[in-house]
Amino acid sequence: MRPDNQSGVSQFLLRGLPIGPEQQGAFFALFLAMYLTTVLGNLLLVLLIRLDARLHTPMYFFLSHLAFSDVSVSSVTIPKMLMDMQTQDHAIPYAGCIFQLYFFIVFGCADNLLLAVMAYDRYVAVCHPLHYLTIMREELCVLLVAASWFVSSVHALLHTLLLVRLSFCTDSTINHFFCDLTVLLKLSCSNISLNELVILTEGGILVTLPLASVLGSYIHIGTVILRVPTTKGLLKAFSTCGSHLFVVSLYYGTLASVYFFSSSWDSKDIIASVMYTVVTPMLNPFIYSLRNRDIKQALEMLVNRAYFLK
Repeated sequence: MRPDNQSGVSQFLLRGLPIGPEQQGAFFALFLAMYLTTVLGNLLLVLLIRLDARLHTPMYFFLSHLAFSDVSVSSVTIPKMLMDMQTQDHAIPYAGCIFQLYFFIVFGCADNLLLAVMAYDRYVAVCHPLHYLTIMREELCVLLVAASWFVSSVHALLHTLLLVRLSFCTDSTINHFFCDLTVLLKLSCSNISLNELVILTEGGILVTLPLASVLGSYIHIGTVILRVPTTKGLLKAFSTCGSHLFVVSLYYGTLASVYFFSSSWDSKDIIASVMYTVVTPMLNPFIYSLRNRDIKQALEMLVNRAYFLK
């Protein structure tokens, strides 16, 4: 994919976070610590799943891809933001902005689809436990993950190609800390009706279908639980689905606050974007690990192995 600049704009200026110069140092240290926690936490989760044979199950296979996607969506945006805060050089080349947009859409869409796949996995585990291994066989798991990444890549490519055909005005200041599609469209001097139509139709489908899949899965799970409302059954269902349900709520809550419940792109929307790109990916490894006995045991074995090698 070769970005073709139709307007002669060589670079954009990222305005960054709405903070004063005297606060830059404190926020730089905060976001650097959060980014390093995100990278280390998610990569450790991927490593544990790959090394421990007990974690070679469909649920953890999907979780490893979600962790990789979380690391990637943060790595697409946060390093550039940290560099801008440190150097005070907020310029980003046109090609760099286009590539940042493409990969941000890829990993953001992959998160959405993988959460839907994981909801289906939890539905099968709770509603059809005796047939779980038969239904969630390895071929189906690989197919679901491959389809998620393929659809995400095509989705991102479509919106990126529609964007690069546009011309941009002389004011190339982006009121954000990364190149977001909705903000870039506002800077265009061209007719963006086709872009908006595709966002509402194709983009809307890729949001509503996974969300409907998640809701449908948990409605069925809730129905099964209510048929036998025992304390043991409730605790088992919570241990099976609680972490995923919390992550889904966090993901769609921040996504909705960014793209659906805002009237204009202001500081509140930027804060919501920080939640989506920094906070949620950082919290996911902790959410899936704190109450997960398998992950804790795998971590203990890894630590003991490392101590033994010394």
